[in-house]
Parts: sequence; C-alpha cells; structure tokens
Amino acid sequence: MIVSPDGKTITINAGNSTDLPDPPPDTSRVPLNWAEDHLLGRMPDARGHNANRFAPGGWVAKLNPDGSDMELISTGYRNQFDIAFHPNGELFTYDADMEWDIGISWYRPTRICHVTSGSEFGWRNGTGKWPEYYPDSLPGVVDIGPGSPTGIVFGTGARFPAKYQRSLFIADWSFGIVYTVNLTPNGSTFTGTFERFMTAAPLPVTDMVIHPGDGALYFAIGGRRAQSGLYRVSYTGSESTAPVTYVPDKMAPARAVRHRLETLHGPGHSDAVKTAWPYLAHADRFIRFAARIALEHRPVAEWQDRALRESRPRALITAMVALARNGKPPVQRRMIDALGRINWNDLDTAGKLEWLRAHALTFIRLGAPNAELRRTVTARFDSHYPARDPFLNRELCRMLVYLEANNVVGRTLALLAKAPTQEEQIHYAYCLRNLARGWTLDQRREYLGWFHTAMGHRGGASFGGFLKNIRDVAIATMDDDERTKLAEVIEAVPTQTAEPVAAPPRPFVQKWTVDELVAAVDAHSTGRDLERGRAMFAGTACFKCHRFAGEGGSAGPDLTGVGGRFNARNLLESIIEPSKVISDQYEATMFQTTSGRTVVGRIANLHGDRLQIVTDMLAPGKFTSLRRRDIEAMAPSPLSMMPEGLLDTLERDEIFDLMAYLRSRAAALSAPTSLE
Repeated sequence: MIVSPDGKTITINAGNSTDLPDPPPDTSRVPLNWAEDHLLGRMPDARGHNANRFAPGGWVAKLNPDGSDMELISTGYRNQFDIAFHPNGELFTYDADMEWDIGISWYRPTRICHVTSGSEFGWRNGTGKWPEYYPDSLPGVVDIGPGSPTGIVFGTGARFPAKYQRSLFIADWSFGIVYTVNLTPNGSTFTGTFERFMTAAPLPVTDMVIHPGDGALYFAIGGRRAQSGLYRVSYTGSESTAPVTYVPDKMAPARAVRHRLETLHGPGHSDAVKTAWPYLAHADRFIRFAARIALEHRPVAEWQDRALRESRPRALITAMVALARNGKPPVQRRMIDALGRINWNDLDTAGKLEWLRAHALTFIRLGAPNAELRRTVTARFDSHYPARDPFLNRELCRMLVYLEANNVVGRTLALLAKAPTQEEQIHYAYCLRNLARGWTLDQRREYLGWFHTAMGHRGGASFGGFLKNIRDVAIATMDDDERTKLAEVIEAVPTQTAEPVAAPPRPFVQKWTVDELVAAVDAHSTGRDLERGRAMFAGTACFKCHRFAGEGGSAGPDLTGVGGRFNARNLLESIIEPSKVISDQYEATMFQTTSGRTVVGRIANLHGDRLQIVTDMLAPGKFTSLRRRDIEAMAPSPLSMMPEGLLDTLERDEIFDLMAYLRSRAAALSAPTSLE
C-alpha cells in the first residue's frame, strides 16, 4: 500500500492469489465483465500452481484510509509485488513472470507495466496467459526477463545525480539485482531501457525506499530463511545532486487525452459515447483502450447500432471487441458481417492480429458459430494461412483449428516441422491437441513423433509436464481404431532426455573475424532476406537464450532494439568475441568450493544457506546447488556464458541476412506514437 498523489487516499496492490474483497469494490474503473476468453480452452499448470485461480488475476485499487470507497483501477497481473508513482502522477508496477513456463509459448518475462485506469494485462493461469498483442489487454512498457520482482521506488528526492532521480529502481530478489529503469514518454504511455544499478551474489532484495531526510536509498534483504539485512546507498562524487524539478514533456498532451477519457471510466457519464467514439481509431494503443473502456461503462443499447455501422477499420475492430464483451448472442451474425467489411490487405500486422481477436471474442463470448458462420469466417482467413509473420501464423492457426478448416492439420504440421523456435513449435502442437477430425494416420504419427523431439528441448519446471499433458489430450481425441493402429507410437512414451536433441549440424564455413565482415555488412544492408535472417537467428541457437520481437528465450538480453543501439562493429564483436565486453547485467560468477570444485553460472534462487546456480543458459530450469559454507571464493567470470563461433557455420550472405534481421526492429521501436 502507498499513499496516492492526492495525499488523501491509499493505493493498494495485490497479486493473483488474492481475492477481491467481498463485497466487491464500491466502484470499478475496470468493467466487471472479465472472463478467461480462450478460443481453444486452456490447461492448468502441469504442477498444479494456481490451477483454480481465474480472472481478474492480480489487481490494483484505491480506497480511503478507513477502507471505504474502494475503487478497482487495474487487473490482469501475475504477481506484482509493489507499485510506485512517477512525479507526473502516473502509476507503475513490476510484474512477475511464471518461471516454470520458461521455454513455452505462453511464457511472459517479468516486465514493467504502466498501471492505467481500467487496464487489463492478460494474466490467466496455466497455458492461458494472453499474448500482449491482444487488443483487450495492454502490453508492458519494458520487458526485464526472468527474475523475482519485489520492491520498486522512483528516485524522486534522492541526493543522487539527475539521471537516478528520474529513474525507477526495481528489485529482483532471485538474481540479486537492483535495476534502474529509464522511462521515455511515447504517446500517452512510455517506453524504456534498464541497466544494473547494483548487485551481489547473493543479494535477495525485498524492498527499497528513498529516505526523505538524508536522500539515501535504503534497501532490505532476506526471505526464505536467507540472511536478512538493511543497507544504505548514498552518492559521493562530483556530479550535482540538486533536486530535479519535474517539467511536463512533449508527450504530455497525449496523456491528457487519455486522462480525459479515463474520467469516463464509471457509471453516470451520459456523454461518454460521444466523447470516446472519435478515439476508437486512435494510433495510440493506450488511448484506443481508454476509449473502449469508456464505451463499456455505458449500456450497450446506447452504442451497439453505431458500432455495427462504423466504417473506419481500426475503430470497427475496437468497437467489435467492446460489443463482443457486452452484447448478447443474437447480435453475433451482424458483428461477423460488420467485420467482413474490412479487407485483410488494408491492415498492418497489428491490425490483422486485432481483427482475428475480434472474431475470436464473438465466438468466445456470444457462442459457437453455426455451420453458415463457420464457412463465412473460414473463407475470410483460410487463404492467408500460412502467413509470413510468425504471430499471424499463431493466431490464424488458433482460429482455423477452432473452425476445423480443411487441411488445417497438414498446414500446421508443415509449420511445426520448420518452426525455428521451440516456443513456436509448442504453440502449434498445443492448438492441434483438441482437434478430433481431419487427420490421416500418417499425420497422427508425425504429430505424436514430434513429442519425442520436443522432450529434448529445455524449459522451466513445468515444461515436461505440459508436453505430457498436451500429448495425453491429443491421444484422448482419437477413436478406438486410430488408437489401435497407432498403438506402437502411443505406447512409446517420450521422456525428458539427458541432453537436448540437436539439430543436424551445419558444416563449418570459416573462422570469421570482425574486421573482415564489418565493412561488408554495411555495404550489403539493404534488400536482405529477413525470413532467412530469422532462420539464421534460430540456426545459431540465438533464440534459445534471447528474445527478439516477442519470441525466444530470456536467459540473455532482449535483442529486439539492438539495431538502434549498436553499429555493425558492436554487433559483430558481441557475437564473434562475446567475452571481450561482458554486460554486468548478464555476467556469470565463478564459485570456488572448499573441495576444489569450480562452478560458473548465475544465482537464480536461494533458500536458507543453499544457492541455486544456473550453469547452462540453454537449460534455465536446471540448477546446481551449493551450500554457503562450502564456498571458499567468488569472483566475476572472465568468460561470457554465450558460446563463441556462432557465425562459423554461416555463409557470408547468411550473415548479412542475420545482421539485417537484428537491425529490422529498431526503427519501429524508436518511432514515437502519433497523436493523430
């Protein structure tokens, strides 16, 4: 709980195992119509964690000091431990991942979320976590990666240099790190970067505060029987520590638009529809979301017909999301017809994903389509599957499996066979699990055979259990004749292998150096094959540890925006000579034991006097356990956990495509959101 900026109310924050108070809040900025909203259903965590916890998930509310007048502000978090107000009054939190999901398509890293009025961040238990591109939720503003979020605080009032006074300090208990997050206004929300502020091995940070008297940062450590302590961080140096005065930034007008819409998040605003409607097509996603929430607080009869007549594609999609969540089954046919006025080729990738989700919500909320509607919607999407974009393929697969489209099995198995990431493969396997019709015996055999390969992949603690459960569901959909004819492959139960199943080795090309490639990379940077670049990113095992454009692992840094921060030489050096400069955010520690044993890795967990060390970035769920009393010495490792020689099996043109792929997302990420 923290004091709200008004100085009169308390803002309270609770994770996903916490029920909303009974009776419910007096008012809610979040429409009280949440649901699980899964087109193909969900499966609970394979180890049973939170199996019976459903929406709304973690929540944030505001109330008076005596507990009265509780107002629900935001929902859909995994386990946000703390909240903090920016000097401009905006609220932020640091939400947890579900580390047992690492390596699976529904894994979401720890992230900084901008807690706006009426917001929903899409946590659902087990396999049900929403991808961040769903228009009925909001994305995080900064992805941090694996960890265990605890306390957060803005540096406001610290006697630190200006950079740190503006930063959001966040604590990761698991890896023992305090980060600073530097937020940059972007439209009505923010983007950001983060860097390591301090660490130790171990440093189980639980909470932090800026002392109003001495301006120092105080933080506590402890938990799970680990050593407790209280520390103070102060600054000595030549930089000015004069208080930084908050000055409204150039994006303040966009936030003012969102704030105006947020005043309509509740009952009694008769002008809400008129005021919000123009913003349903706004380029800024947070403004568009705020406009839809204002709409959903009004009786659906006020705006249903207007929604069905809407001609602007983006506004129509937004309005249909609202209508699916609030309408009645008889309107479903009219909604499908209205969505049919949109042309696939007139939408960008984000628009196509939102269009697919709007269709899905009409089926989830208003009922399964009849045969005629199935044919109509199947014809609308069938020719576009497969697509070039991996996330479009994921959602097209989800939709066409639901509709039981002709040959969806064959097309999906083809995608599964060539998918470069294990996460993408698992998504296709998961979507096919409930499909009972449309299979040949050979396709069933190919599908079941994939699970033997998949058991060689690596992930979190629930990884193997999820694969087993998906396979069990798929087998249960078969008829007796299929089970008899496939008895041999069904009975050959896959098990987690000791070592990952390796892809066929690529032949050695040459030992590439930075100097011989850097000039050529710049000279061949245009007209490249980005699809092949993505394949090379997978072929060199980069996806195993790094995320790029929302897919891949999280053991290493997210590389989505790397092309905007580094030139060709920097990028090549980080790949070819990974130990030359090791980021202190990802450096390993070398542990020397009293028995003479050496262990190199990162502390990922601790309990009492035991440290759990990740020694292999490709197996983030596998730990080496060390007792404190057995550790004789610790020091930073001079070697990167990233292997060398990753480019040595690539031809020159393949390297050019890989580098173009790494640079491909930088421009989109750096562009501010339009205020149009």
